[in-house]
Amino acid sequence: MTTENAVEAAHAAPANATEYIKHHLSHLHNASGKSNLDTINLDTFWISAALGLVFLAVFYFASRRATSGVPGKLQNFVEAVMELVNEVVNSAFHAKSRVIAPLAITIFVWVWLMNAMDFLPVDLLPKVGHFVGLEHLRVVPTADVNHTFAMSFGVMFCIIGFSISAKGIGGWGKELLTAPFHAHGFMAVVLAPINLIFQLIELLAKPLSLSLRLFGNMYAGELIFILIALLPWWAQWLLGGPWVIFHILVVTLQAFVFMALTVVYLSLAVEKH
Repeated sequence: MTTENAVEAAHAAPANATEYIKHHLSHLHNASGKSNLDTINLDTFWISAALGLVFLAVFYFASRRATSGVPGKLQNFVEAVMELVNEVVNSAFHAKSRVIAPLAITIFVWVWLMNAMDFLPVDLLPKVGHFVGLEHLRVVPTADVNHTFAMSFGVMFCIIGFSISAKGIGGWGKELLTAPFHAHGFMAVVLAPINLIFQLIELLAKPLSLSLRLFGNMYAGELIFILIALLPWWAQWLLGGPWVIFHILVVTLQAFVFMALTVVYLSLAVEKH
């Protein structure tokens, strides 16, 4: 066996359980990445982008086929999702905004689709990727902490934007220096740096909690599926079946929580202390 064939065989069939787990938890990186700062997880990027396009295509197709008569299955599904999201928006967001409902729907469906990639067989897409020359391929974008952090920081920028839009740059800046501890005169000046520190901690804690909650749940689910795949085939069905059923709840709940907390944070951003 030549060296190239040996390397290819090693990629196709990891030598032991440790190598198998390590292989399935490794990302497909860009070839030019020389450090962590310029390295891109290509599998996370392209799979999340493709799922975003799937969401847009399905909802656009449903909107074009919508009818006031007897709705089809796709229209029923889309309307059910929109009603669920609208209930959350109407109960948590009391200001007027043409952006919040579409944003909430996008977050919920997109995050759900990325989470649902965990339902695919562990070896399916990595083997397909191997056949086309990809050494690694992770298929659950939300199990990548870089992606969940990117989404949560996007939420943080939305929080800042909603705050400035509702209160103006001056009102938002004043709030950073005068809340949560309100004072007058000399004490207001003394407490301003403390207020600013608390405000910045609160602002950073929101995306941090959002990202780590989603990442932790999806990474744990992905790892459990990989461990189940190492068991004999009869044990895989015995343990994998109940876990898949339970994971349906986890996938949906995590998408809902990410969406609901985003709506709550944006609602708080437009309210005055």
